[in-house]
Amino acid sequence: MLGLPWQSDSLVVCEVDPELKEKLRQFRFRKETDNAAIIMKVDKDRQMVVLEEEFQNISPEELKTELPERQPRFVVYSYKYVHEDGRVSYPLCFIFSSPVGCKPEQQMMYAGSKNRLVQTAELTKVFEIRTTEDLTEAWLQEKLSFFR
Repeated sequence: MLGLPWQSDSLVVCEVDPELKEKLRQFRFRKETDNAAIIMKVDKDRQMVVLEEEFQNISPEELKTELPERQPRFVVYSYKYVHEDGRVSYPLCFIFSSPVGCKPEQQMMYAGSKNRLVQTAELTKVFEIRTTEDLTEAWLQEKLSFFR
């Protein structure tokens, strides 16, 4: 079958690197009570979502500085959340950093791979930012306040 020109825009769904799957599984069951993050990127040549960097004890503001301003990234963030009634929980948040101004082809690869990654990591708190400046403690707390 010949590829039709309009098919070239179809979403590429990247696989999740098996090593990353294991890393995400371990991250999910971590015992530490500090904030921690896993930053992931798409390896275009392998068409695979891979680990880029891992951080321990990192605030949302510090995390923001680790994200590229002009390239998309996926983040799984374990955040120490203090509820209004004083309870503490450690939600795992999936943050899709999809900055305005990145290449459309890159945007499509990330957009196409997001759902598979969310399913693989079994996450329910899924957020998107369009500029790295949006990633602040206040923003995250506001987003999490919708989950009881």
